[in-house]
Amino acid sequence: MIRLEGVTKTYRNGAVEVQALKTMDVTINKGEFVAIMGPSGSGKSTLMNILGCLDVPTTGTYVLDGEQVESLDEDRLAAIRNRKIGFVFQNFHLLPRQSILRNVELPCVYGGVSRQERMERAKDLLEKVGLGERVHHRPNELSGGQRQRAAIARALVMDPAILLADEPTGNLDAKSSEDIMRLFGQLHAEGATIIIVTHEPDIAAHAKRVIRFGDGDIVQDTASERREAL
Repeated sequence: MIRLEGVTKTYRNGAVEVQALKTMDVTINKGEFVAIMGPSGSGKSTLMNILGCLDVPTTGTYVLDGEQVESLDEDRLAAIRNRKIGFVFQNFHLLPRQSILRNVELPCVYGGVSRQERMERAKDLLEKVGLGERVHHRPNELSGGQRQRAAIARALVMDPAILLADEPTGNLDAKSSEDIMRLFGQLHAEGATIIIVTHEPDIAAHAKRVIRFGDGDIVQDTASERREAL
């Protein structure tokens, strides 16, 4: 599903170059549930931006779902973001004046899906994440956990190849966090490919594989220590 070969990322600040990612080789297979961990400045967010086609490597090759993406133009990258990648953010990024149904439909609008089909997709997904009776509510009428569920439904509405979640429980209480991670676990069991960035070990433990970053490089890549019984 994902293959990085010799990927680096260097930013220039005036005459100063900062290497955010050192030479990196990573493969993530279809159906994996991966957590990316590391302190601030370790490179994990830079990697997430590259995986999400929000940024491109300085050098190296990135193949997503069979397509080499690092040399594509912005229009094609935007199309990949819309059709192949579902994003879940810490701050939900829901439109406050629109209903939850409308928020979930939006990627379909940009993707050219018909009105009837996008409404059916959105309703089905909201039902799946436990918000079937809240489709006409606005974000401010929902709890933090419910808003994140709506954001997950929106991320799934284009049936993406991968689901990328950046600190998806960062603004939630412990119970809501556990509920959201249980939902991710359900999606993974149904075959979804999920990658989350988190600094919380308890959250990373829900994943089946944990990649730890330090100083722009991978320092550990192991199976999660969480037991299946949990």
